[in-house]
Amino acid sequence: MQKAVFLDRDGVINIDKAYVYRKEDFEFCQGVFEVLKHFQSLGYLLIIVTNQSGIARGYYSEKDFETLMTWVQEELLHVNIKLDAIYHCPHAPDDGCSCRKPKSGMLEEAIRAFDIDVRQSWMIGDKPSDIEAARHVGIEKTILIGNTPNSQAKYCVNFLLDTIDLIKN
Repeated sequence: MQKAVFLDRDGVINIDKAYVYRKEDFEFCQGVFEVLKHFQSLGYLLIIVTNQSGIARGYYSEKDFETLMTWVQEELLHVNIKLDAIYHCPHAPDDGCSCRKPKSGMLEEAIRAFDIDVRQSWMIGDKPSDIEAARHVGIEKTILIGNTPNSQAKYCVNFLLDTIDLIKN
């Protein structure tokens, strides 16, 4: 079995500017390269799980999302970081799908596809729904970025770089 770090996209990988789908609007969060390299060096799979309701709302298309994420993967490869997978939910909040966080469909799919040991894995998000999705599949090692009171996360940190101090093996 493998271990993974699941990461939300907007607010964790990039600055959340609401419905980002063009590379001109995509801005990597401070420290993201250092953090991802650290996790990769420890043998973790790097898997993005992201709600993208902008697709259902008609703000951008699946192709727009895929084009942006191909660019993101290429940018990361330039600094020797390989994303192992990207899962996204294209549905609106009221669509009732099983993949939109806080439901756990995206994580369940990744766990099956990569034979992931949830006891050794982590979830890093910036919203309580990220943490809730992880807890549904048994991921107890959770980190919430930002100041969110009453979080169910095991750890809360102010900045992505702070996660390096928490994930050491």
